[in-house]
Amino acid sequence: MRIEFGELVLGDTAKKHMQDVLNTSWASSGPKTKMFEEGWGKLFNYKYNKAVSSGTDAGINAVMALYEFGAIRGKSEVIVPALSFIATSNAVLAAGLVPRFVDVEKHTLNIDPSKIEAAINENTVGIKVVHTMGKMCEMDKIRDIADKHNLKIIEDSCEAHGAQYRGEYPGGYGDCSTFSYYIAHLICCGEGGMVSTDDKVIADAVDSTRSHGRLPGSLYFDHVRNGFNSKMNDMEASLGLEGVDEFWDTFDIRKKNLYYMMDKFAKYSDKIWMNTEEEHESVCPHGYSFTFKDPEFDVNAFSDYLTKNEIKNKRNFGAIPTQHKAFEFMGHKLGDFPNAEYIGDHGIHIGCHRYLSGSDLDYVVETVSNYLDKNV
Repeated sequence: MRIEFGELVLGDTAKKHMQDVLNTSWASSGPKTKMFEEGWGKLFNYKYNKAVSSGTDAGINAVMALYEFGAIRGKSEVIVPALSFIATSNAVLAAGLVPRFVDVEKHTLNIDPSKIEAAINENTVGIKVVHTMGKMCEMDKIRDIADKHNLKIIEDSCEAHGAQYRGEYPGGYGDCSTFSYYIAHLICCGEGGMVSTDDKVIADAVDSTRSHGRLPGSLYFDHVRNGFNSKMNDMEASLGLEGVDEFWDTFDIRKKNLYYMMDKFAKYSDKIWMNTEEEHESVCPHGYSFTFKDPEFDVNAFSDYLTKNEIKNKRNFGAIPTQHKAFEFMGHKLGDFPNAEYIGDHGIHIGCHRYLSGSDLDYVVETVSNYLDKNV
């Protein structure tokens, strides 16, 4: 496959840190993980940073922290978007709470703030938003809703490293933010994740739940809450340390790639909802999305065409409660979340990583345009 969602290239910094680990007898969470937490926090001025084994585990442990604020297992609800990578909702279930789905906007792929309050009830304890494709949600509106109803906000920022909304990085409006370091994301640790927060209660809870519910910082058998084995290991952190050092260079390269595609594909904007960036925001260059406005357009044929021409692509997630069998048990039916369902049926996305060359970008634009010029 010529165009992937991401690539992992190990530089001298990563190799040095990994060799340091190999030279010891300790590869679990240790000094490299601590260095990574500190370096990540300094990039965005996050006060507390708790590294975990994946972005999914970041979500699970962040939701577990809601028990510190009165959440009740099996009863309390967390509002989530109906469309996102399924880990967002899986994390709520895994933490023992109930996802309450809210539809999204077709043009942003993000949760629709105007529909959140209708989903709030006496069991609601939090709102878990997702900054899809690196575009942050309308966090000022969502923060106002959360304050009005005394709810916590978890920002799923796995695709939004370094993004900004009205001058704030992810977590600036929320109570904590979760990140993933999967290969498609801006920093890659192979796997790995992070919970970042300025709230010590949340930080201490995550420090505990990521290590079997022990007292924060303890290695002994003094388990004070339910928890998991979610710690990041030092091998993963060694890769992340290079990503921290090169973060803004990587961000700028990926952003130029994103802008290039946005410019070249702008002529299709009356036919397709695609990536946008407004004056009040800075979008993280995660990927490039196409959601076709004509419901008769055959998105599956387009996907097959891209695959045949070695451009990896994926569906735009789909509506979790109605288009994924895993959530059938919740009893929702097709039509309950029309925007999410439409995007799931009519949207795909491709990669936008730092290792795409000029010729790669030209190839993507030419290949995509050849198809769209004939079919939209």
